[in-house]
Amino acid sequence: MGLLKSKLAKLKRELIEGPAGGKGGAGEGFDVKASGDARVGMIGFPSVGKSTLLTKLTGTFSEAADYEFTTLTCIPGVYNYKGTKIQLLDLPGIIEGAKDGKGRGRQVIGVARTCTLILIVLDAMKPMTDKRIIERELEGFGIRLNKQPPLIKLKKKERGGVAITKAHGLEMTKMTDDTIRCILHEYKISNVDVHFGSNATIDDLIDVIEGNRIYVPCIYVLNKIDGISIEELELYDRVPHYVPISAKDEWNFDELMAKIWEYLDLLRIYTKPKGQIPDYEAPVILPRSKSQIVDFCGKLHKTLIKDFSYAKIWGTSAKHNPQRVGKEHQLQDEDVVQVVKKK
Repeated sequence: MGLLKSKLAKLKRELIEGPAGGKGGAGEGFDVKASGDARVGMIGFPSVGKSTLLTKLTGTFSEAADYEFTTLTCIPGVYNYKGTKIQLLDLPGIIEGAKDGKGRGRQVIGVARTCTLILIVLDAMKPMTDKRIIERELEGFGIRLNKQPPLIKLKKKERGGVAITKAHGLEMTKMTDDTIRCILHEYKISNVDVHFGSNATIDDLIDVIEGNRIYVPCIYVLNKIDGISIEELELYDRVPHYVPISAKDEWNFDELMAKIWEYLDLLRIYTKPKGQIPDYEAPVILPRSKSQIVDFCGKLHKTLIKDFSYAKIWGTSAKHNPQRVGKEHQLQDEDVVQVVKKK
């Protein structure tokens, strides 16, 4: 099974990139310039309400109609939330077989790979069937929804064969060492140190070897709830990562925008010039994964870190207010920072 999955993964990669490993469908997308602090892509079957949602949230007109394939290219819009500019992309309706090149599927999924967050927009009349099909299409293009990268480290070397190590006390129940060696052999990897930090699967190992997987958060937006009963809506409450809305009637937009903000996992950092009050009108937006003082300085100006001496901070990340910190200090949401340059 491991050998077959490895062969299948390699064939899928060739389908996406081309047999010579060149740039192909996965890298192609609609020419949409990134703007704002985060990029959110809407994916769904034709006529599920993506265009209406874009128009209502951003004020950017995207043609909406009751027939399929109204949107033929990617329409961008921007809305503001908590001082953050969020770019929302209305992508053409996806169809089954998109990962194999049907319709404009490769371009749609190519843009999806550049997004900070994906909204899968579903019709409340038939959500679960469409959900499974779209997930399968995205999965086929190496997009992993609401998952973390596997805790597997590969370190290739010149000689010494394959050395397999595991975290202390870890019991591997989903793969044997022979299976691991078999998969590595299929990829012509003969000399490598492999360390497992969790009870990984065959698919996890293949994903790490392939190295082109995208791990992105996803929200399932259940649209057109005005057409279903309260009882049906309560059933959908069991679905994780989902928000029910009616784009036409602008129902539950507050919850949707709050959920988008939560899943983007961004921080608002306020600047404070010396002797002045903090600028609460224009926060510096940072992803939580890159929110040290050095990242903050880089967002202000690329040369600022060269003249950096120390920073004063106020907020939840400070042990006392203000606290003097270095460039590796980890910031928290709504911290206030004053950068002091070298004299």
